[in-house]
Amino acid sequence: MKINFFYIFSMLALIGNSAHAQINVDKTLGALQSGVSSFTFSNEDAAALSKEAVKKMDSMNVVAGPKDGYTLRLNRVFGKHATENGLALNYKVYLSKEVNAFATADGSIRVFSGLMDIMDDNQLLAVIGHEIGHVANEDTKDAIKSAYRKSALIGVVSSSSEKVAKITDGQIGQVASAIIDSKFSRKQETEADVFSYDFMKKHGYDVNAVESAFAILVQLAGNAEANFFSKMMSSHPDPNNRAQTAKNRAVADGLYKAYVQKPIVNKETKPATKKPTTKKPTKKKK
Repeated sequence: MKINFFYIFSMLALIGNSAHAQINVDKTLGALQSGVSSFTFSNEDAAALSKEAVKKMDSMNVVAGPKDGYTLRLNRVFGKHATENGLALNYKVYLSKEVNAFATADGSIRVFSGLMDIMDDNQLLAVIGHEIGHVANEDTKDAIKSAYRKSALIGVVSSSSEKVAKITDGQIGQVASAIIDSKFSRKQETEADVFSYDFMKKHGYDVNAVESAFAILVQLAGNAEANFFSKMMSSHPDPNNRAQTAKNRAVADGLYKAYVQKPIVNKETKPATKKPTTKKPTKKKK
């Protein structure tokens, strides 16, 4: 299984080198660094640009169909939360062995099937709750604004969202690449962790799945190249500490119990049909 830690839970938030292969980036544009300090980019611009970038990423990945088992599972697990915190969230599954999930400024959440293969419903909800936190806290908008300012597209789009529509396909690919390369700060990651725990508690889910999801990521990280893992540790909160923090909150709430992973079912399941029973005719008494 290929491990891509960039957006997984955004708890590890590593840059997955393979993610670049999913996007056809137009490198013909020169860097436009003038006017950075005066550049204005609204939340509406961020959402509009993210929407176009996600369309690009969707076109470059294999998206699970509406009747696919992964889609049916995500509908069941996450569908009821598509308007969480008043947000308009949309979600899809990328059929890929990568262990990955990410959220963008327009409320798009994408989950890779590789992640769904190793996490049960509660653990998956903890991951998604974390991603919702990044959207609700506007971290995703801040990320695309920062990435946009650093990209070669500075000056192409002003504060008017109408100009977003004029960006070329290649430029949209470049923005998508900038989204993949962006990072959340330690503070933003910690706040998204808090949101995830509160999300689980609010809806009556097992909050211990938050610690458990971190434990899975720690295990995966232990199988990665040491220098790659060390790089992640230098710029993001230690997942061991974050797992411990989730556990401490569960203990304080009187909810802690060692989490046992539930069965993972990503295939379409059809309800069992009972065979019609035929009653034997009863003899009438004479």
